[in-house]
Amino acid sequence: MIKEIPVKYDPTIIEDKWYGYWMEQNFFHSEPDEREPYTIVIPPPNVTGVLHMGHMLNNTIQDVLVRRARMLGKNSCWVPGTDHASIATEAKVVDKLLKEGIKKDDLTREQFLEHAWEWTHKHGGIILEQLKKLGASCDWQRTAFTMDEVRSASVIRTFVDLYNKGYIYRGVRMVNWDPAAKTAVSDEEVIYREEQSKLYYVRYIVEGTNDQYITVATTRPETILGDTAVCVNPADERFTHLVGKRVLVPLVNRSVPVIRDEYVEMDFGTGCLKITPAHDTNDYEIGIRHNLEVIDTFNDDGTLSEKAQLLVGVDRFEARKQIIPMLEAAGNLVKIEDYTNKVGYSERTHVPIEPKLSAQWFLKMGDLAKPALEAVESDAIRFYPSKFKNLYRHWMENIKDWCISRQLWWGHRIPVYYLPDGSFVVAETGEKALELARIKTRNPALALNALRQDEDVLDTWASSWLWPISVFEKEDPTDTCDLDYYYPTNDLVTAPEIIFFWVARMVIAGYEYKGTLPFKNVYFTGIVRDKLRRKMSKSLGNSPDPLDLIAKYGADGVRVGMLLCSPAGNDILFDESLTEQGRGFLTKVWNSFRLINGWEIDSTIPQPEHSRLGIEWFRAKLNEAILTMDDHFDKYRLNDALLTIHATIRDEFSGWLLEIIKPAYQQPIDSKTYTQVIELLEELLRLLHPFMPFISEEIWQLIGDRKAGESIMMASWPRASGNNKELCERFETVKEHISNIRSNRKEKNIATKVELPLYIIPGEKGFYPEFNSILSKLGNVSKLVTDPEEVEGITTTTTTTAYMVDATTVHIPFEGNVDVEAEGAKIKKELEYYHSFLNSIEKKLENQKFLASAPALVIELEHIKKADTIEKIGLLKERLATFL
Repeated sequence: MIKEIPVKYDPTIIEDKWYGYWMEQNFFHSEPDEREPYTIVIPPPNVTGVLHMGHMLNNTIQDVLVRRARMLGKNSCWVPGTDHASIATEAKVVDKLLKEGIKKDDLTREQFLEHAWEWTHKHGGIILEQLKKLGASCDWQRTAFTMDEVRSASVIRTFVDLYNKGYIYRGVRMVNWDPAAKTAVSDEEVIYREEQSKLYYVRYIVEGTNDQYITVATTRPETILGDTAVCVNPADERFTHLVGKRVLVPLVNRSVPVIRDEYVEMDFGTGCLKITPAHDTNDYEIGIRHNLEVIDTFNDDGTLSEKAQLLVGVDRFEARKQIIPMLEAAGNLVKIEDYTNKVGYSERTHVPIEPKLSAQWFLKMGDLAKPALEAVESDAIRFYPSKFKNLYRHWMENIKDWCISRQLWWGHRIPVYYLPDGSFVVAETGEKALELARIKTRNPALALNALRQDEDVLDTWASSWLWPISVFEKEDPTDTCDLDYYYPTNDLVTAPEIIFFWVARMVIAGYEYKGTLPFKNVYFTGIVRDKLRRKMSKSLGNSPDPLDLIAKYGADGVRVGMLLCSPAGNDILFDESLTEQGRGFLTKVWNSFRLINGWEIDSTIPQPEHSRLGIEWFRAKLNEAILTMDDHFDKYRLNDALLTIHATIRDEFSGWLLEIIKPAYQQPIDSKTYTQVIELLEELLRLLHPFMPFISEEIWQLIGDRKAGESIMMASWPRASGNNKELCERFETVKEHISNIRSNRKEKNIATKVELPLYIIPGEKGFYPEFNSILSKLGNVSKLVTDPEEVEGITTTTTTTAYMVDATTVHIPFEGNVDVEAEGAKIKKELEYYHSFLNSIEKKLENQKFLASAPALVIELEHIKKADTIEKIGLLKERLATFL
């Protein structure tokens, strides 16, 4: 016995104890040295966020990879950090201020930012502290924030560089406008939902007539006030007579032309399309082609503007309700139909997006994207699963210029400085901008207060796309020691829904600024869903609190529960029973250790043969498991690697080896076997550690004489010392024998303590005498007889039952232990069944129609079934004869 240990494993005490120890010993921290680096950068969660189930899965996977790499002897560095999340954070701060009776518009930019920084300092570290509860072995000394000084300098420096290279430009374009956040958002930040809408048919009177009109169908009648044309398809003969004429826009009586454009679908609605260049992307393109006027009838907050002339200041959806009776009263509304369409929503604020013309800053993506596409196409960067290559390729081949400006205050302010004459300069600081402005104006007396910095901030992703680079940068940008050592990183673990937002852009930035890829492998996690396949979310109330799960099941139990059902790229149907299963495995591991720990050790007794064989077999089985796990890790099949060690411990170690070597009741175990099983347990714990770091550390510390500063996380990853496949295969037959003996005992109601002799007729396979000692112990076998004469004698004179393992037949005498009459009746019932089954097969084989139409293979299988059934009947008759 090692020492007294608790009967029940208590995760709460043990997890806090070991995480504190790891932190005290600085095990998570990395500095460049002569070792091979292994680097992961965390997908930075929103600074205002809290831990959810997606974070749990993603960070568990990262921790598994990092811990294993550390055990492989690599200099592992897992960089944590948070994202400033411009839109989300600003929305939270605005909401907080409103509750305090303060409007954003009543504050200066500097005053608002003071509130934003206060909010960030208060809430910014919550999610990182929560990750520690999960066991995340991040290098917390390297914690980064996308708006800290080093990262901010990197972002601004990059903007200036890209502008100077000609990649960044300012232009008026149709953008996705979020009226709630009052900012532009990218195409990738728009989520389309199918909705049941209405299709409104509206009549436009032909100018100069009272009875001629053209009817259009629209889902957005509130935009009629901004119409500047009506368009038809050039091939549509129904409207040829109207082309070139003018019609009057309902309610405002604006005269607009009837034009032709091939974009119009003749079979949609009436075949006529109202054109509102300011509020529809396609209408905007048509407007450019036909030089149409642009009338913006919406304010930034989604209310109607002065240019609408009617319903000024009314919200767009309320305006839709109010304009219908107005159109009806004016005689312009023809009919309303139900219609199903897709509406774009802001990913952040969940309000419908408004297409809007706006002056924005854009980044040209065409040339920048080419090396990033090639990197994935050539497998320089590998995706797991590889199916996401197609999605990546489609987006990269159809990439559009990136709108990188946002109309917010929280974020990296765009480093563009406007001169009094409207021109501008681009510089990293106001001082550098002033130098450029003085050169540009040839005015050395120009003062800094004469310059006005752009009010917009950069898209959040314009900082996080630099993350694999910027987290290793220093205050002195010329100090590239860390960057040169840790970059490129090894693995990225992320969700496929940000493959465009983040993954693709990081690859682009990597090739532009480091001339190489930012990571070698991308592991895509699935979405965590409930049993109804709904995405887990607070709004649905279907997402458990991860910290509550950890408190209930332990961090190790939750980690295992999440990983058991999460192959790469596939969604996870989460159920709390999974974490229950994880806790059950925790208990199994702990109880196995307790069993070993409870044995008394006697150094004077020799090692039994069954223990020697059991140890030899399990070493071979463990080598097999190590090779299998290494292969799974190489292919990023982490759940398969976990299933391998899970089965090895639960089934092979606890279920078989410990039963083989377990000493008799109140008897000691020999010291050699004990030492060997502790060595094997130690290897198992090292294989288990990346998945279950806490319990593996606890037991590892208990089974050895450890010094201060030692930890399983710094121990080496086990390596296979051979592959004895034949030994493992032969032992499987031992398992079959034991299972058959136990099932016969159960079937015949023979107590386990009753010794049974085995009379064996060996075949080419199925019996290996070298395992007789194990067979005898686990089966409680009194003797094993293989002499043909003895076997024949017992089977002809004594009541026996028989079973087969491969080609080997084993007879078990049970006279005196079994109700002969009941057993005979049971065999007769089996014979009736097999005679009936044989009769059905014979009838089928006598059916000429079946023989003529069935494939030859099917007929052959029927003949095989017939032969097998006849053989089974023969065996049953032999057994029955022993009861007569």
